[in-house]
Formats: sequence, structure tokens, C-alpha cells
Amino acid sequence: MDSESFSPGPGRERALRTALGAFATGVTVVTCRGPDGPLGFTANSFTSVSLDPALVLWCPAILSPRHDAFVAAPHFSIHVLEASQLAVSQRFAEQAEDFDGIDHVDSDSGVPLLEGCLTRLDCRHFAAHGAGDHTIVLGQIDHVTHHPGAPLLFALGAYGKLTGL
Repeated sequence: MDSESFSPGPGRERALRTALGAFATGVTVVTCRGPDGPLGFTANSFTSVSLDPALVLWCPAILSPRHDAFVAAPHFSIHVLEASQLAVSQRFAEQAEDFDGIDHVDSDSGVPLLEGCLTRLDCRHFAAHGAGDHTIVLGQIDHVTHHPGAPLLFALGAYGKLTGL
């Protein structure tokens, strides 16, 4: 396969997306309590930021109909999905409000907490910053729940899992 070099810009969005997709990421579902009830959002734009204070970030697209509710949410939870949770990822990539058949409980602040995830980070809104066609949402971690296991991964436009764990 031939390599490709280019400068990002108009008409090169697909090539840039393909190049960025070579970076394998874990898959998360972010949940919050929206004005009309619980919401979920599949995101792979997630990273740790700081250990002291304990901060993480994720980046919802501005054009997403869920964007405003998540940016305004005072509390949210980030769920790092386990390799067997592909259906959970797909559900919240397509639908924000449909929690039917998804094992969850509500936190004291009304945030849906999904069961069976590798890690759950219960956060409070720390800051939000516009960044191109996304918003960077920073959360301060108030509580962590972690279980050992293999993560669900996403790279090159496809889901996968680690082998040899």
C-alpha cells in the first residue's frame, strides 16, 4: 500500500479521518441526565488529563443533537466498555434516550450508571471549551469503579478486542 501525504483542509476530510482512525482507542459511553431524562453517547474521543486534580475529557460533536445537554450537564459518567459490550456501544451511537434492556441504575444526581463496564468514572462538570466542530468537556472525577477484563476497541472504522490478555 502506498503512503499518502497531505495538508488537512477542504476536500481532505475523509483522508484525515482515515489517518486519525489508525490510532486504536477504547470505546466509552458517556451518560448524563438531560432536561427530558437519561441520555447516552458513544464516544472514543476520551482521554485522561490530570491525576491531581483527577480530570478527564471527552469531545462531543457540536452538530450532535445531544451536544447541548451533555455540555450543560452538571454531572456525567464515562463508562469504558468491556469487549462483550459491542451492542451497548452501537445502541448509544444511534439512540440517546433508549435505555430499554440496558442494565443500569440511576445515581443520586440521576445519571444512568451502566452495569458490566470495565471502568466507570463518575464526574462533575469542570469546564467546556469550543474546539473546531467539537466541544472539549472536562470532568473532575468524583468516584471510580473498576473491574478487570478486556476492553472494546475501535480502529480503522471497525470494532475489535485485544488478544493475548
